[in-house]
Amino acid sequence: MSAFSPPSTSTQAGMGELPEILAGRYRIERLLGAGGMGAVYRARDLLREQFDDPDPCIAVKMLSEVLCESPDASSLLYSEFALTRRLRHDNVVRLHTFEVDTDCQRAFITMELMRGPTLDKLLCERPLGLPWNEVREIALPLLDALAYAHSRGVLHGDLKPSNVMLSDDGVRLFDFGLGQAEEGVLPGLPHLSRNCFNAWTPAYAAPELLEGEPMTSSADVFAVACVIYELAGGKHPFRRLPSDEARDERPPVKLRAPRSLPRRCWPVLRRALAYELPQRTVTAAELREVLGGRSFFELRRWFRAPRR
Repeated sequence: MSAFSPPSTSTQAGMGELPEILAGRYRIERLLGAGGMGAVYRARDLLREQFDDPDPCIAVKMLSEVLCESPDASSLLYSEFALTRRLRHDNVVRLHTFEVDTDCQRAFITMELMRGPTLDKLLCERPLGLPWNEVREIALPLLDALAYAHSRGVLHGDLKPSNVMLSDDGVRLFDFGLGQAEEGVLPGLPHLSRNCFNAWTPAYAAPELLEGEPMTSSADVFAVACVIYELAGGKHPFRRLPSDEARDERPPVKLRAPRSLPRRCWPVLRRALAYELPQRTVTAAELREVLGGRSFFELRRWFRAPRR
């Protein structure tokens, strides 16, 4: 059977057996990607197909079989759905529905089917980094999406190259599975502990997250700054290990600006990469403004000016 052919009876990819058709409507075709917390499948919406929709294909996300055994598994997935549904932005993945298949007792999210490479694949193809004009085309919409999410009280929690796609419709930020709402936002949403899942990606997690501190918007800024640095220079700003050893690492005495980054942008990016939380005094919106053309010091004066 071709890897692109629909399964005949069930789909299996480290997730246990899934029915051929979920909730009587979504025919699973193939696995698109899997991680420690879940998997995303390409599926065909049979209802849309019945009404001659020219593009009936969607993506379906389900939690991993291990997480499904947790008593609050469905609540965890619904939390991701509720957070992402709060965001209506051209550079954030669009979710459709949250559903439960009563036969296999599995919750799932349906969402737009994105087509294109993720940033980690792009970085593999461009090991020396990208020229500034290409970095800028990716960084600005990504920062737009992150600043918008923060303005809506939503924290991403796991921003990394594999969670950013260069889709046919532009840059898309996705996978808010480790996301959280800021205090006072979506008060009815259960605040589930992510620590028990040990799911942070050490290479892009802010140091305070690895030390067990609460998530803040500043942790997202640290992560996106690492991604931008890597795009501009071809390598991560710090030597980060995919294990607990990363927690003991300390940054170099002096970071060097990535080769393609304009000199005017380095002060704000360096501040966004600060290891100590009190020194990371940059928001996603400020970082976007500087990379977009406004000088960091001009921006600081603008933010401090009295409003009428």
